Amino acid sequence: MSYYIMMFFFTFHTFPYYDFMPYYNDHSLTRPLSDPVVVLEGHSKRVGIVSWHPTARNILLSAGSDNLVIIWNVGTGEPLISMDDHPDLIYSISWNRNGSLFCTTCKDRRLRVCDPRKREVVAERLAPHEGIRPMRAIFTRDGNIFTTGFTRMSQRELGLWDPTNFEEPIALLELDTSNGVLLPYYDADANMVYLCGKGDSSIRYFEITEEPPYVHYLNTFSSKEPQRGMGFMPKRGVDVTKCEIARLFKLLDKKCEPITMTVPRKSDLFQDDLYPDTAGPEPAMEPDEWLDGRDEDPILVSMRDGYVPPKSRELKVAKKNVLGSRPTTRRSVSTLDTNSLPVTLHGLGLRAKPSPCLRFSDPTEPV
Repeated sequence: MSYYIMMFFFTFHTFPYYDFMPYYNDHSLTRPLSDPVVVLEGHSKRVGIVSWHPTARNILLSAGSDNLVIIWNVGTGEPLISMDDHPDLIYSISWNRNGSLFCTTCKDRRLRVCDPRKREVVAERLAPHEGIRPMRAIFTRDGNIFTTGFTRMSQRELGLWDPTNFEEPIALLELDTSNGVLLPYYDADANMVYLCGKGDSSIRYFEITEEPPYVHYLNTFSSKEPQRGMGFMPKRGVDVTKCEIARLFKLLDKKCEPITMTVPRKSDLFQDDLYPDTAGPEPAMEPDEWLDGRDEDPILVSMRDGYVPPKSRELKVAKKNVLGSRPTTRRSVSTLDTNSLPVTLHGLGLRAKPSPCLRFSDPTEPV
């Protein structure tokens, strides 16, 4: 059995990398889609998490059921760093903005902050949420850590933490009682978090600020069908002419439903306050530079005319690279009362609506 997530097929100890876009050159298929660009071998059990480094070229992190975290140079197919600091299953991993650190949540109920180049855990907190159910954690743009978990009474809970001082949370909010794990999706440009629970039929969104209560509830998008999964599109893909600030893809039984988040505006002009420069696709440094200790923030691109991918993307490498043969392409503790809270983002009136669905055929139905 294979496990498909994004561009990877996970097997028990290897996972091939499939780069779909370069297979097309002038609208023709140039390579079989069944042929991986590179196969990474190193885990002894199933791989469950992969995450690209936010600023370094070809650096990929993977975590598996063998409790190992391995950092790869995908361009050469080589493992660069391996960490075995987790005694149990790893639930989630998130890089910080410049990729100097990553945070993890684990079945042993610990939240850890790791420095991969030093191969050490630099900070940790036992039971940021008192419940025993799975937790999730993500870095915010200012270096804090946003977490979701459960209380001792199985209420769902979210928290905001300063990794330099794990003694007390910056904010802790109780939400509701449900079994679904809350999956956080973060928009660094707007400093917003979208919470999607497995099995829920709603999406809550919050804004993180430097003023109390630090995590502000904005609104809830509700639909009829429960979600089986959720995906979050990079900011470069939103439609700036419609004041779209986010797009999520809700996975249902037989279809995928795009959900757009918009801020209504009367003017047709570009809204500078909604679209600061956002992280672009180009890496800020090479793998060797990152390994040598260099840190760089993401290279930003303007959204004023909508994102236009470069016609060709040159692949620069310091040594022989298995990707070099690719054809170029075009390219405060409180209980949350949602009925008494404001429903605006800076008073802008954020709205969410489902878009036309992408449907999947049922193999059991006649064609």
